[in-house]
Amino acid sequence: MSSVSFHHIEKVYGQKVKVIHGISFEIQSGEFVVLVGPSGCGKSTLLRMLAGLEDITGGEIRIDNQVINDLESKDRDIAMVFQSYALYPHMTVRENMGFSLKLRKESPTTIAQRVDHAARILNLDVLLDRYPRELSGGQRQRVAMGRAIVRDPKVFLFDEPLSNLDAKLRVAMRAEIKALHQRLKTTTVYVTHDQIEAMTMADRIVVMHDGIIEQIGTPLELFDHPRNLFVAQFIGSPAMNLVQGTVEGSVLRALGQVWPLPSGLGLVQGQALHYGVRPTDFELSNQGVAARVIVVEPTGAETELLVQVGEQPLTVVTHGRPDVRPDDTVYLAVAPTKIHLFDGSTGERV
Repeated sequence: MSSVSFHHIEKVYGQKVKVIHGISFEIQSGEFVVLVGPSGCGKSTLLRMLAGLEDITGGEIRIDNQVINDLESKDRDIAMVFQSYALYPHMTVRENMGFSLKLRKESPTTIAQRVDHAARILNLDVLLDRYPRELSGGQRQRVAMGRAIVRDPKVFLFDEPLSNLDAKLRVAMRAEIKALHQRLKTTTVYVTHDQIEAMTMADRIVVMHDGIIEQIGTPLELFDHPRNLFVAQFIGSPAMNLVQGTVEGSVLRALGQVWPLPSGLGLVQGQALHYGVRPTDFELSNQGVAARVIVVEPTGAETELLVQVGEQPLTVVTHGRPDVRPDDTVYLAVAPTKIHLFDGSTGERV
């Protein structure tokens, strides 16, 4: 197990295109850290710099306190799993998994032992003599993971490895990768744009946007206490509802209605706020904010409602099966402890 450190990392393409803006953070030995953010935020570029596939414009990357900026990729003792599997089509599963060890000139006995061990971990025993074209997408991804495991690296790197899989298989593979980490306890850096993957797999999440870090924390820290509007809207599915209003007495006036406010925050009369409520934190009540039902989507144990307050749509997720139909009026209540407030101008948490 090894630690990874990023110190003031910058990446510039050409003369002007700066995609990473002085990023610094630490990954502890054995930690599973997920880099998450929208396309173009710089997360894959950061991973590729750690892997040695991209030059580092500024700053230092360290593995176990050794600066690796100028080390060749093959000398960094990392293993990377790509979105595209990157398997050799003319090699069997066994040959694909053992190829990196063959390049290192390991003995045939050592290669066979490590490949067999990784195959048992990933349930690939019966597939070792097949070719990639004879495998499903999930099996190919497991082979790519097996190829990384046999190297016994200091750090595992995953670059959106589940993007090519269907929804059901993605769920299964998420569990497999997390179980694999719990078994091997190898430091892991995982890149995805899917915040559900991040929430379900990470020890800590690094939320990136436009080449900077917006927030770092455990999944529940980010969900319960987003630092700003970007994190609030990015983390959570369905996304957090946000309305804009102004403080009026002990309530917020927004969309022509009155919204409850938590006490003790030192809010100023007339202060502009973004008022956030997660869809699961609204409750249908006999009083509260009046909303018109637009769409009812039953999913079994829960029912998702698209409602409208004024001209703004909101999402409400309720447990059970409420007796509501489109065009009905419902009343939304929310506990003060479930409200998220953000400054109207800066977007920072109040």
